[in-house]
Amino acid sequence: MSAAETKKELIKEFSGVKYILTSGMRSKLLLAIYDGPKNLDELRNELKKPSATILHGLKELENINLIRKVQKYYELTSNGFLLTTNMVKLIENWYALNKNKIFWNSHDLDGIPDDVLKDVYLLKNAEYVASTTSDLSNAFNAYIRLISKAKKLKIIFPIYSENHFKHLIKLLNDKKLKKLEIVVSEEILKSIEENELLKKELINNKKVKIRCVERKLKVFLTYSEDFMSLTLFFKDGHYDDSQILIAKDENAIKWAKMLEKLY
Repeated sequence: MSAAETKKELIKEFSGVKYILTSGMRSKLLLAIYDGPKNLDELRNELKKPSATILHGLKELENINLIRKVQKYYELTSNGFLLTTNMVKLIENWYALNKNKIFWNSHDLDGIPDDVLKDVYLLKNAEYVASTTSDLSNAFNAYIRLISKAKKLKIIFPIYSENHFKHLIKLLNDKKLKKLEIVVSEEILKSIEENELLKKELINNKKVKIRCVERKLKVFLTYSEDFMSLTLFFKDGHYDDSQILIAKDENAIKWAKMLEKLY
């Protein structure tokens, strides 16, 4: 299928999605039944709408094969379940983006592949931390507090920062950090090799594994078994150490692993 044909099909399918999303009742019915089959009384109590309004919406959804009636209960068809699953994902993506819109709007997202960016809903519980004029190191200090408790770390390092390396070396030498994996560009690796201290404490350290990639890195991602953090670059190409996203839930760590594997 050509790009033009694909676009035409997407536009065609969008009309169906629009039919659902532009109706509050149709959307709410799908979401209500998504939790499990419900009868009319249960739907009326949950949605706080009269029976006639609900029945009208149910009939519309039945006509396009998104729900079916089994005895007195309404349930999603396979098509209805798939559509509602993706609708929930869309809502959660919107929530995750809107919750931390300052972070997402002010940064270059080119370093995050589309396949990972479309699952940004996994970061819906992430906390946005920013430095202030009275505390310029707030974001960095929050990061250091996080890594200080980790036993294992995986980091995509897009910058050469002796300050970051210094803290990691201290954690390694204090035997708090048991294993460190770093992804760096060829340019960053060369800078590390030219620094005798970093060469000794990182490259020659058995607890450290360094993986070099050819492309330029545009994300600063860190994750362990207990947290993930993300910092990015401004759209003008400068690295931003004043804003960070931090999350400690399983979904966010899953998102971090997805991103790291693509590097």
